[in-house]
Amino acid sequence: MREFARGFYLSKEWRRTRAYIVARDHGLCVKCGRPGEIVHHKEHLTPENINTPEIALGENNLCLLYTSPSPRD
Repeated sequence: MREFARGFYLSKEWRRTRAYIVARDHGLCVKCGRPGEIVHHKEHLTPENINTPEIALGENNLCLLYTSPSPRD
């Protein structure tokens, strides 16, 4: 976890959003169907966008994945 994002990932808002995404995706990876392990930001968080709700917490920017995405994702 990057240092700039530590507080965000410990926040109540993130925990609530993460739980929602896991439930929305039925606990399964959206790519392979195996049990999901991480909630992934499609547009990666940066110090510049971490306070933009549509990016940090928006359900259209989040999905459940089995493992960490490859660098090309």
